[in-house]
Amino acid sequence: MKKFLAFTMAAALTLSLAACGGGSGSGSSATSGSDASSSGTSTASGAAFKLGGTGPLTGSASIYGLAAQRGAQIAVDEINAQGGDIQFELKYEDDVNDPEKAVNAYNALKSWGMQISLGSVTTQPGIATSSYNFADSIFALTPSASSPDVISGKDNVYQMCFSDPNQGTASAKYISEQKLGEKVFIIWKSDDNYSTGIKDKFVAEAETLGLNVVGNATFTTDSATDFTVQLNQAKQAGADLLFLPIYYDAASLILTQANAMGYAPKFFGVDGMDGILTVDGFDTSLAEGVMLLTPFNADAQDEATQNFVKAYQDKYGETPIQFAADAYDCVYAYKQALETAGCTPDMSASELNEKLKATFPTITFNGLTGDGAGITWDATGAVSKSPKGMVIQNGAYVGMD
Repeated sequence: MKKFLAFTMAAALTLSLAACGGGSGSGSSATSGSDASSSGTSTASGAAFKLGGTGPLTGSASIYGLAAQRGAQIAVDEINAQGGDIQFELKYEDDVNDPEKAVNAYNALKSWGMQISLGSVTTQPGIATSSYNFADSIFALTPSASSPDVISGKDNVYQMCFSDPNQGTASAKYISEQKLGEKVFIIWKSDDNYSTGIKDKFVAEAETLGLNVVGNATFTTDSATDFTVQLNQAKQAGADLLFLPIYYDAASLILTQANAMGYAPKFFGVDGMDGILTVDGFDTSLAEGVMLLTPFNADAQDEATQNFVKAYQDKYGETPIQFAADAYDCVYAYKQALETAGCTPDMSASELNEKLKATFPTITFNGLTGDGAGITWDATGAVSKSPKGMVIQNGAYVGMD
């Protein structure tokens, strides 16, 4: 299938997930390999840049927070082992996917002496902490917060991930160009900025392209257990493809309930679907054939991807999802920008902030995510890189392009 068009992500960085339980705690140490709920920081030899981030390291959204923390940790370990001028000390704080706790976690990192930031992993925490990054002149590059509200009006908050609206535009284009469905139905989450932003842009682009959207149905956090009504609406509309701009937990229930009622359309998701193969109790055979757009393919054969996947599997005993790869790329992008700008660890956060604001829009970064054309940013913090079309086959992601 032909290579999908590169597109510029005009918004910002937030993922809105279901609320998580659990208390706060800092990330694991670089040498322990322990779970994120244990305290400690990763240390570097000699002077190091203090790099901090918040994310859900416990609770139902922890798959995303742990993936980001672990991907960043591997990059930090590699860079520190090289013994060059750029060294990092990494500290993650658990924000339990809660904005108030995220602000507390951010303030703990600030007290620790954070000089540069990985922002927050999920949407509402990302919106909350990015305002503090801006007010405190602490530069942030988030791996996974994708809402436009995260970077809007904040010239020192950048994204590594795709923005929500452009995922909707890109998905409509991909489905249309690849002729994946004749009648499309959308199931989306109305109390979620992530899902709403993607859905709105998908509908607008579908109309432009002449893609036949035969209906849509919504749900909320409180109703995210029974999708019988939505699935019956889709079935009655004759939909042969369901577009799911939602997260993997609700998607796993939709797949299970569709199977139970004998309804077997194609399913197409976005980056929040990454992780569906890890849901406890989910029959992963039901995910066979599920398609999604993602910036990362763990099965890619290039040396950089294979080295990262092996390191991740050796350290954490599982295959990394895209959030881990995006966080890994964040750390290496920081390394490149810091080197380019001539930064040193003795600089203040505000000094680094000014240097990085001037430097990031000038560099092209080649990482695990995107494609060989490289990753770039504009002065708003929006990223430009290409997605990859993936399909789940035999329990693994396989490239469609």
